[in-house]
Amino acid sequence: MIQNSKSKYFYLIALLTVAAIWGISFVAMKNTLSRVNVMSFLAWRFLIASLVLIAIRPNFYKKLSKNDIGKGIISGTLLSSGYIGQTFGLMHSTVSKAGIITGMYLVFTPIVSALFLKIKVTKTQWLATVIALIGLFLLSFTGWHLGFGEGMVLIGALLFALHIISLGKWAKGIDVYGFAVVQLATGAILELIVSAISGFKTPGDAGVWEAVIFTAVLATSFAFVIQTLAQSKLPATSVAVILTMEVPFAAIFGIWLKNDPLTIRIGIGAILMILAIYAIVLGDKAPPETLTMAGSLHD
Repeated sequence: MIQNSKSKYFYLIALLTVAAIWGISFVAMKNTLSRVNVMSFLAWRFLIASLVLIAIRPNFYKKLSKNDIGKGIISGTLLSSGYIGQTFGLMHSTVSKAGIITGMYLVFTPIVSALFLKIKVTKTQWLATVIALIGLFLLSFTGWHLGFGEGMVLIGALLFALHIISLGKWAKGIDVYGFAVVQLATGAILELIVSAISGFKTPGDAGVWEAVIFTAVLATSFAFVIQTLAQSKLPATSVAVILTMEVPFAAIFGIWLKNDPLTIRIGIGAILMILAIYAIVLGDKAPPETLTMAGSLHD
């Protein structure tokens, strides 16, 4: 772990910058999804992000076995599917709500792990889950049913949880960088195929290109490199806590830049969900891979 305090603060600031980038990326996507279809946007984002990481390390595949690549394809499919749910949901929800609900993947992870991997859920995790569900109800209440947009983002969060679980199960001993490239490339291929069926489009104006490049280069490629470096220098829980700042950042940017509504009910719901997310992270005793490896790919 890091000894030099200046280096420590550098990584802390860098990680906080990443969290802010993820938060504002919701605004960037929201501003463009009316001008380009979801699948085309995601296909371009994943494609550019993959190419950037490949350009940084062209021999990314040399440390991966065929089995590793197969696992990367499965994880990449889960990741890509999560993005589809999140991005479709963002079209029908507000930036602040989508950002906060996306953070539910941290709450879902221990619960889904208990169901599929028979991992014990602690009292803190159960309590955080109940608090998060109450917060979700208050945040997205639309007449005794979950709004369509919020429901889609919630499905995306569940798929992100499955993605994290797959990383926690498979990431040990695998080259992290190469594994990430396989996942992003898998997402790019899947989204190109689906968008070709539904009508693949090239971004039609500079604003859409800016959003695609911002989310691909900064919110994905740059974030991954910074996170990977930070994880080698800081405790995993510290990294996870800083990165979950994306949730309040998304809410702040949504209210500030998109004039998202802020009522007492929505405010209480948001606070409950953020508290639940932090309780999960701070109380998590899982290995570093489960806590932080997937975070940089989720916004």
